[in-house]
Amino acid sequence: RAAGQLCGSVGNVLYHCIKYLSEVTFLCVSYLPADIISTVEFNPTGELLATGDKGGRVVVFQREQESKNQPHRRGEYNVYSTFQSHEPEFDYLKSLEIEEKINKIRWLPQQNAAYFLLSTNDKTVKLWKISERDKRPEGYNLKDEEGRIRDPATITALRVPVLQPMDLMVEATPRRVFSNAHTYHINSISVSNDYETYMSTDDLRINLWNLEITNQSFNIVDIKPANMEELTEVITAAEFHPNQCNTFIYSSSKGSIRLCDMRASALCDNHSKFFEEPEDPSNRSFFSEIISSISDVKFSHSGRYLMTRDYLTVKVWDLNMESKPLETYQVHDYLRSKLCSLYENDCIFDKFECVWNGSDSVIMTGSYNNFFRMFDRNTKRDVTLEASRENSKPRAILKPRKVCVGGKRRKDEISVDSLDFSKKILHTAWHPSENIIAVAATNNLYIFQDKVN
Repeated sequence: RAAGQLCGSVGNVLYHCIKYLSEVTFLCVSYLPADIISTVEFNPTGELLATGDKGGRVVVFQREQESKNQPHRRGEYNVYSTFQSHEPEFDYLKSLEIEEKINKIRWLPQQNAAYFLLSTNDKTVKLWKISERDKRPEGYNLKDEEGRIRDPATITALRVPVLQPMDLMVEATPRRVFSNAHTYHINSISVSNDYETYMSTDDLRINLWNLEITNQSFNIVDIKPANMEELTEVITAAEFHPNQCNTFIYSSSKGSIRLCDMRASALCDNHSKFFEEPEDPSNRSFFSEIISSISDVKFSHSGRYLMTRDYLTVKVWDLNMESKPLETYQVHDYLRSKLCSLYENDCIFDKFECVWNGSDSVIMTGSYNNFFRMFDRNTKRDVTLEASRENSKPRAILKPRKVCVGGKRRKDEISVDSLDFSKKILHTAWHPSENIIAVAATNNLYIFQDKVN
């Protein structure tokens, strides 16, 4: 474990809390090279952090409790539980392999001592319960200490079972399995704020589930045409409104976002609002449709704004203004001249995620060369940072990075031709209330936090 630092005072927005990186925890879980992290998610309190990988495993990290002797350890996350969420399967009717890769993880609010999370691969969503056990029952009447059934003739007295202390054990058990509802690959799941329902989204349909019912779901969006040759777009992501259980949004590969209200009709094929930025004809190219495809969409915590990520930009939309985005941030515009080579190596189809900070004042998203970008909405400043093992030594400072497009390159800059496109940050997460971020760089997990004095 190494550390880096995200400098600035606690509670300040991005440029003060993230411009110069301060104290950071770096977690390199000993994954095999093939076990690439495919999703990262904090729980609602931020005390737990879950990652899913291509091997179908979920690793849950727990935050260290504060210690008077070592106050700087408060932000460190250590492995709490590891379990196999999904296994590889085979669909014999369609002769298709179903990958075990975890596509998304979503936490449910904690109601008791146990934690609950939803995880999904391409076809099946599972509800997992993660609980602790530090006592075991002893003194059974009908079986001996090794668990074997006793001969009733040998039982001469009635014993009262007692609970004996034992080493703490963290157990993960599947409580529900939601399957056989998606013909196409599931790309996102989202829990409603009533915490009784959630929706699962594939390329053409969105289904609504009750968390207690596994054998029935309601189809609320279906964009599949009668003739598949007429298919022009697919659903890329969907999310519930954080404060209204009847409202949700979904994005498409054509760069549009639709807001739907389930009170209007049972089938929400007719949207309530439609967000799309008109294309500039002068910028039209062969790659226009590909790079305009939205890879992620997120409501702000307040519910007033929504954020979308396409290949080159992050856009912030006001729910009250459908005609154009409120803000547009260039993530890596220097790649615009490289689109041809990015198309040839399939990087142009990479799906980057985006996240808000707790106060909706800063947004973060990933890029190539293990770079990730942060944008302060108030000051309009931005910074490029790098998550790498070389730069994440204990108590190190993460320095802003710059990409040189052409001309003379400065000492601290990196040429756009030197970028490593095999190193990419697709998945990121931000602590719900503090300036702590989690960045998944291929098969390594980095956790950055505010400087601890």
